[in-house]
Amino acid sequence: MKNENLNLVERIQAPTPKWFKTLRAIGLALTAVGGAIVAAPVALPAGLVSVAGYLGLAGGVITAVSQTAVSTEEEPVKPAAPAETK
Repeated sequence: MKNENLNLVERIQAPTPKWFKTLRAIGLALTAVGGAIVAAPVALPAGLVSVAGYLGLAGGVITAVSQTAVSTEEEPVKPAAPAETK
């Protein structure tokens, strides 16, 4: 795959390296934790709510950057399993 002139849609749809898939999952988890703390129906200390907001922001940025990372190498194609004969 030639990665020189990809627009945003092509870049997002292109294969993502394994490391960035893991990083994307971590970013989503951070965003979820931050959002849950911010939206908590109980009164929490202002410092905790502020930190939770930053956690959500950091998780969103990590997720967005990880999603746009593109693999520079073609992923090897796994051979199909042989069909069983009766």
